[in-house]
Amino acid sequence: MIKAINRTRIKDIALRANVSIGTVDRVIHNRGEVSKATRDKILSIIDEMEYQPNLLASTLASKKTFSFALLFPEPISTESYWNKPMVGVRKAFHEIQQYGVNINIHLFKQSDPNTFNTEAQQILESNPDGVVLAPFFSRQSKEFIAELKKRAIPYVFIDSNIKDSDKLSYIGQDSYQSGTLAAKLLDYSIPENAAILVLQFAKEKDNLNHLMQREKGFYEYFNSNSTSGKKKLFTLEIIDPTDLIGQNKITDLLKSNPDIKGIFVTNSQVYYLARLIEENNLSGIRVIGHDLINENINFLKKGIVDFLICQRPEEQGYKAIITLFEHLVLKKEVNNENYTSIDIITKENLDYYK
Repeated sequence: MIKAINRTRIKDIALRANVSIGTVDRVIHNRGEVSKATRDKILSIIDEMEYQPNLLASTLASKKTFSFALLFPEPISTESYWNKPMVGVRKAFHEIQQYGVNINIHLFKQSDPNTFNTEAQQILESNPDGVVLAPFFSRQSKEFIAELKKRAIPYVFIDSNIKDSDKLSYIGQDSYQSGTLAAKLLDYSIPENAAILVLQFAKEKDNLNHLMQREKGFYEYFNSNSTSGKKKLFTLEIIDPTDLIGQNKITDLLKSNPDIKGIFVTNSQVYYLARLIEENNLSGIRVIGHDLINENINFLKKGIVDFLICQRPEEQGYKAIITLFEHLVLKKEVNNENYTSIDIITKENLDYYK
């Protein structure tokens, strides 16, 4: 049964308690002096009448402003992954800006942890009401959130999670399970005695929490699954996928190890690998990467990339801002961890994925 929305007003409570509207207001907002007997009476009536304060109306009336700070990686191109969460951020902002919310955007370079520190310091100096950040660099992120904790500034993680932190909430994929899923897909789709390459396009991989968790999930699947123990696993780390030396390392490894029939790229740059496979006319290799960006879509359609694991970045950006809004403005309890779906996209279902 659906109940009608309760329309109890402060005036109704005052009439029922035989006190002034001002007395009820002082009890609701816990300010001013009210006798214990009167306070208890009013609180009892509030509970009985199921009164719910209109916090949005109060916020509009008070003209209070809320400052949110955003700390995201700078997109490496107009089509790259980190443009997508901003779509969700902008959507959320359009919905809540009337309630006095301002969002200040800070971007850092994905190849330079020092730029993270610089932007983080600017955020601390601005003393925002709340922060949404991608903890891209683990060490630098932990230092930053330690300062946020000292200042009692709530923060929401997006895209990557840091366990055992005092975050308000995490919005994103379970990176470990994403890696496990990739391992299972390759295990089921290549010959039993085939080899697999795990390819990392990253600088300071050990400092990139989400990539480490994906790799951990991938390897632990094979370590714990006795039926998959015959597969040989290679790992190759390439700092710059555009560098010719790095590209030659990949092609030399593939040509000298024809038993490699599956490749897992741990981030959204799988298109660099696909380009090499196409240029060198390599075939018979299953390829899994991450994220539905245009470069990856092109190779998915060609059949060079077989699977893309997607994590709804627009939804992550939207939910992160709304979560902070609900906590700070609406005073609501929010979930500590909000996992987005782990979606498998192929060329067959690409056109139906929203």
